[in-house]
Amino acid sequence: MKRWNGWGDDAIEFALNADALAFLGERLGPASAGAETSHADACARIGGSRLPPHPLVDTSAAARLANALGQSLPDWLRLRYGKIDTAPDGVAYPESGEEVRELLDFAARSGAIVIPYGGGTSVAGHVGVEAGAAPVLTINLTRMRALIDLDKEAQLATFGAGVLGPDLEAQLRAFGYTLGHFPQSFEYSTLGGWVVTRSSGQQSLRYGRIEQLFAGGRVETPAGTLDLPTFPASAAGTDLREIVLGSEGRLGILTEATVRVSRLPQYEAFHAVFFPDWEAAAAATRELAQAKLPLSMLRLSNPIETLTMLTLAGHKRLIGALETWLRWRGCADGKCMLMIGASGTAANAKHALRAALAIARTGGGVHVGRTMGDKWKQNRFRNVYLRNAAWEHGYAIDTVETAVDWPGVTPMMHALEEAATQAMAACGERVHAYTHLSHLYAQGASVYTTFVYRLSGNYEEDLQRWRRLKSTVSEAIIVNGGTISHQHGVGTDHAPYLASEKGLLGMSAMRTLFRHFDPDGRMNPGKLVSP
Repeated sequence: MKRWNGWGDDAIEFALNADALAFLGERLGPASAGAETSHADACARIGGSRLPPHPLVDTSAAARLANALGQSLPDWLRLRYGKIDTAPDGVAYPESGEEVRELLDFAARSGAIVIPYGGGTSVAGHVGVEAGAAPVLTINLTRMRALIDLDKEAQLATFGAGVLGPDLEAQLRAFGYTLGHFPQSFEYSTLGGWVVTRSSGQQSLRYGRIEQLFAGGRVETPAGTLDLPTFPASAAGTDLREIVLGSEGRLGILTEATVRVSRLPQYEAFHAVFFPDWEAAAAATRELAQAKLPLSMLRLSNPIETLTMLTLAGHKRLIGALETWLRWRGCADGKCMLMIGASGTAANAKHALRAALAIARTGGGVHVGRTMGDKWKQNRFRNVYLRNAAWEHGYAIDTVETAVDWPGVTPMMHALEEAATQAMAACGERVHAYTHLSHLYAQGASVYTTFVYRLSGNYEEDLQRWRRLKSTVSEAIIVNGGTISHQHGVGTDHAPYLASEKGLLGMSAMRTLFRHFDPDGRMNPGKLVSP
């Protein structure tokens, strides 16, 4: 069963071993878990519904709580501490575009705000309910999950937009195809959510980001239905797909999405390479990205993340032997790990791996084979469960991500980690910050930083710590020329910084566009752009 106040399936544990706890205690100080609100008490805090009855709308407290929040740290704080001051007044689970249309009309008659909801995996405040006089209807799309059509000749697949990642891949795999879009939230996020937040999967180097995969679809808006036909390419004016991509529910609800699929790879492998220091690792990784080899993934961890990953891995004797051997090869305390993946036909993938490993060796890399890569693939959707384990021991884990051109990558990494250190020092606390480059381009890279710090056990204090951390690192992103989001979207958490990237004229254009499709401002207000 899905956890109501944390990540993922409540039957799955990803425990912190004794060495990992000692590691965190040494860097951050001892911590302990605080008291938490029970599910029954959280439901009891939800007031009565302000919506009139409708056969498609569930107004029970349990349904409203389950669809009230996402997975951002402020969402967790509200759930764990029982601060459920706002929730939708009702939740609908449509099974067709016609029912979505009916629900939008019902919301208009009722004066209700509408929040689209998929897997609830947002870490940027996309699905939360703002306090206000108007009732709120959340439309959960996860019953719209069928494979509607598969055109094998064109390699196009059309799905209901509420399909979860594993269901989507299973339906395609039955016919020998894959979408190849694997964000860390893959198990619980939806196709529609990927589109409207401009998601990026872990193997985007081969398959592309969602904007390369999204070919067309259908959107139900308050002003009517927007159909997006598919073309291999078009020069016919503005690409209307771009209006939907990154729209975050502000113009309507994506009900169907057609995506470009690929044949299942005959061969897939992930290999680990260690470099003696960050400078050598970053230079070799840039050369690999600019060589444009047909790889599926490049993922580079900085020294602190490499140390953290090896500590969390367990298998102390095996990791100790690996570290001894790497030290002998010149990769000691400042070493960095690069993961290289290739997918496709056996001949092409193996050729790409050989070429990539040759470049890595020239840059000082030490190849350690595919054992660590196989382990990474096995756990790539489970590592996020560490958030649950850390919380249970009194620690919070949060992240921030951006993208910047190559000259700014290393300065951005240092700026984010230093900003986090200063923010937590102002709270009298320490932070364990580490970074990786998760998506690589010839032009630059994404910079993804994780922060671990102690919880106080008090809601107001923990919220204040998060606010200080979030604002300080977000300002560092802007100052250092990065985008406010490479893959998580904007929501409410990043909205204050969007104007720095888009400019006043750009912000005005976005507002005008949303107003055209949603004249009354009902669709997910407060997210992405302010009124």
